[in-house]
Amino acid sequence: MDHSVWTTLAVTVAAYLLGSLSFAVIISRVMGLSDPRSYGSNNPGATNVLRSGNKKAAVFTLILDAAKGWLPVFAVQHFGGDYALGAGTAALAAIAAFLGHLYPLFFRFKGGKGVATAAGVLLGVNPLLGLSVALTWAIVAWFFRYSSLAALAAAVFAPAYYTFGGDVAWPYAEPLLGALIVMSLLLVWRHIDNINRLVAGKESKLGAKKK
Repeated sequence: MDHSVWTTLAVTVAAYLLGSLSFAVIISRVMGLSDPRSYGSNNPGATNVLRSGNKKAAVFTLILDAAKGWLPVFAVQHFGGDYALGAGTAALAAIAAFLGHLYPLFFRFKGGKGVATAAGVLLGVNPLLGLSVALTWAIVAWFFRYSSLAALAAAVFAPAYYTFGGDVAWPYAEPLLGALIVMSLLLVWRHIDNINRLVAGKESKLGAKKK
């Protein structure tokens, strides 16, 4: 088997294991907070940690969950050329890190919804792309006060931005577009319960503390 294939496999596995670190749970344990899987939306993510009332814990969770999506994609894009790794490997690393967050090996495969990790992946693909999608999230969240609605909007716009800005605002590669589409579909799927609550008018707004 070609050496680059083994390297791609190793990178993909490493990205999944990194993604499997559920920082919402880890940070909450370190800071003596309740398990985020036990209150609010029961989702181990930054938004639910914010419902604990501890903003510092939520910020740490957001940064670290984003970092685990950013690191493998950034590393492959900037250093992979020395090992004959291209956009295909970056795409696999992106999906692996994202799936690690959704289905973490270290937490019985029960993970979060992947918003922060997806944001990290986008920043790894290209900082301007990541900031554009993050701005979309922020605008929707600011006006409507629903994190889930903002995440859904960002999921829809991310592959569209990448496509229309490709080779203009940032480099374009089909494998990465495929990865973004897969991630967007998974994000929407993971938010089905939120969509139902939004329709029913029962979704929790940003800033609402745990009950």
